[in-house]
Amino acid sequence: MTGERVLLIGGGAREHAIGERVVKEGASLSVLASNVNPGLLELSERSGGQYIKGSPTSPQDAVEAAKKVRPDLVIIGPEEPQFRGVGDALRKEGFLVFGASSRASEIEKSKVFARTLMKKYGIPGNLEFWYFESWEEAVKFLERAGNVAIKPARQAGGKGVKVIADMQAYLSEEKKKVKEAHARRILQEVMAKYTDIREKLLIEERVEGVEYTVQAFTDGERVIPLPAVQDNPHLFIYDVGPETGGMGTVQGPGKLLPFLLEEEYNFAVEILEKVVSAIYKETGERYVGALSAQMMLTTKGPVLIEFYSRFGDPEAVNVMNVVEGNVLEAFFGAAQGNLGSTKLGARSVASVVKCIAPMGYPERRDLAKGRELKLPECRSSKIYFGSVDLKDGKLISGGSRAVEVYSEGNSIGEAAEAANECAEGVVFVGWKSVWRPDIGGEWYLERRASLAELVRSVARLR
Repeated sequence: MTGERVLLIGGGAREHAIGERVVKEGASLSVLASNVNPGLLELSERSGGQYIKGSPTSPQDAVEAAKKVRPDLVIIGPEEPQFRGVGDALRKEGFLVFGASSRASEIEKSKVFARTLMKKYGIPGNLEFWYFESWEEAVKFLERAGNVAIKPARQAGGKGVKVIADMQAYLSEEKKKVKEAHARRILQEVMAKYTDIREKLLIEERVEGVEYTVQAFTDGERVIPLPAVQDNPHLFIYDVGPETGGMGTVQGPGKLLPFLLEEEYNFAVEILEKVVSAIYKETGERYVGALSAQMMLTTKGPVLIEFYSRFGDPEAVNVMNVVEGNVLEAFFGAAQGNLGSTKLGARSVASVVKCIAPMGYPERRDLAKGRELKLPECRSSKIYFGSVDLKDGKLISGGSRAVEVYSEGNSIGEAAEAANECAEGVVFVGWKSVWRPDIGGEWYLERRASLAELVRSVARLR
């Protein structure tokens, strides 16, 4: 497919990677974003498209941009535009859209909807869960709760999740206070700005293990899975610190990870297929777009942690680089409700992404915002632009993950070394950066391999 006009909604690193891939396959790329992403700006200019400043979450801005560009296809990158009906408005105006409708995207927006749907339709991999609309209800439950994960009931950009192990009897009173305080924080600080969901707080049984994500294209019936990727949400090395939107990823070689078995990958694919079918039965709408299953290997076997109604960030950076086949054709096929005979494979390489943010992210984004960024020349890596804005020829941080360094190699370790070499040269003028040099390293891989084998051994005994 060549010469097709694509309008891409969103201005982050995920969209930069998607845009690069569709331009490589012959598309003319236009972009609607609130920031000027230098990578997307260059792609749009080179391919003969337009770069339009506006709000990606505004249905009105999206429709106006589409009428100006007259695209053959609109690709929605982030989740919030889906939640706010951007895809619905575009489809109503007759545009072809890759991206879940507002109703179908409830699978990510509402964690309660996702868990309830899985329970209703007998989809495997579910966890025990409880949800609440008020602080009073939650406190009564938490007085009796043991090992739990406390989460916002709505997708909130990875904010507010806390896992608490309550196994020491002499600390039970202290742990109860921590649970109650964190539940109050979720309600007052995270969920207060969201009025589009009734449930406020989700509590799940606590599980531990090795996480992995399987992303897929779907036309509402057929699911085409992509290579497994592992994301790492914790801010600091050795998996400590606050949870973020993701500080880096590893993939490969090929479709699996070194610590992942074929049947565990297939289990995630089965969940994706079943939930696509369940969404149609529940809502009467076909799920069209990207769907991702974030999984965890546990002593119960593989379980579903959460769904994404889009490609992950930074997971999309990995897959858009390593997937074999015509990805532009897959975008069109899914949007048209006919993936047909579309086939996608994976190159036999490993890849690593390192996300680099200004100090202050994720909890003091005000401090991380407005920092000038200087980039190195990286011969063996590529840099994707995330939360940055091009202002007067300078790169200025937007308060979140500013750039993502992508490298590949014959092994994850080899790719990680190359990514680290490039990441070390990324500088915020007069300010410190935060990133994870350990992702993909020897300690990282050994820890995940040993933990995966441990939980499998316990699961077999069960």
